[in-house]
Amino acid sequence: MTHLPQIKIPATYMRGGTSKGVFFNLKDLPQAAQQAGAARDALLLRVIGSPDPYQKQTDGMGGATSSTSKTVILSPSAKPDHDVDYLFGQVAIDKPFVDWSGNCGNLTAAVGAFAIEQGMLSASAIPENGVVKVRIWQVNIEKTIIAHVPVSNYQVQETGDFELDGVTFAAAEVVIDFIDPAAKDGSLFPTDNLADTLSVPDIGSFDATFINAGIPTIFIPAEQLGFLGTELQDDINNDDALLARLETIRAHGAMKMGLISSLDEAKVRQHTPKLAFVASPATYVASSGKTITAQSIDILVRALSMGKLHHAMMGTAAVAIGTAAAIPGTIVANALSQNSADSVVFGHPSGTLKVGASTSVNEGDWQVHAVSMSRSARVLMEGQVRIPGQVMTSITD
Repeated sequence: MTHLPQIKIPATYMRGGTSKGVFFNLKDLPQAAQQAGAARDALLLRVIGSPDPYQKQTDGMGGATSSTSKTVILSPSAKPDHDVDYLFGQVAIDKPFVDWSGNCGNLTAAVGAFAIEQGMLSASAIPENGVVKVRIWQVNIEKTIIAHVPVSNYQVQETGDFELDGVTFAAAEVVIDFIDPAAKDGSLFPTDNLADTLSVPDIGSFDATFINAGIPTIFIPAEQLGFLGTELQDDINNDDALLARLETIRAHGAMKMGLISSLDEAKVRQHTPKLAFVASPATYVASSGKTITAQSIDILVRALSMGKLHHAMMGTAAVAIGTAAAIPGTIVANALSQNSADSVVFGHPSGTLKVGASTSVNEGDWQVHAVSMSRSARVLMEGQVRIPGQVMTSITD
């Protein structure tokens, strides 16, 4: 048997928020992978090191967590008044599947910097010193995002003193505005209710808010799931039976949101919707060892991603949190010390995060105009990633 040499593909490994991923310029991908389809998925799976039955991704760039099994493809935007098209692929760890159903809010923080460094913005748009407004078209969800990227001496500034809980080292602050982050049809609440009852056979019934903002999300009171809201990863992720129960609840929630037509579809749609649980403020010790006091936060939120409790908070889920917090009557707003708030600080396993939402209501129909938060981003490595040549030939032959 003849074994083909490895293929070299220009790539950049970046941290964005509390996630890491491999970034590609669309034009640098092999021709067969420049379009959506089996060739692209096969390439990204092999880059990340999936599917891996050992769930370690040792033979790839993935880090064996939902936060580090990610890929991004960027290209100059074909949309008017936008600079870059941003496509996100969440790569399953132990399955041969790339989920294209949603965005990654954390990696969004790195999109603007990558676009600038790849020359996707005109030189006239980049000042010697200041902030560049990068207009991003998020292809997965067909929404506009604005990234405010600091520059120094005409170069992206990555270092700084902005601290983000869940990230060890300080960096430059990148402000992200998610514009009109509701579902494509503008609907925030797929069931038309601010709060519902989610009934799950053999498990129970739960109060729930189903919301499409940033990413489809299901919010449930922590106490109804048997939680305090102060849990860390080890409290949940080592209990396979508990994780299976939570995944069943998520699957039934996906059905109620109209995202899937059968429960089996949830197995290959792990990225969306997210399942999150909320509680009123309480003092706890974050995973870093830092004490988070009840007085320093407005609400406790924990969220699951790809079947496990997230170590911090997904950026897109933070959009959902900020939106739901601003609307009286949702499960999130009900857990606040006040009825609702346009800006909230929530506690997550790694610490805290502040998120603000601009909303309005017209004859009972709620709209979210924008949600903003601060993140940071940094290039970790750039050059070429390699994959065995057989990966592409097996698809294109």
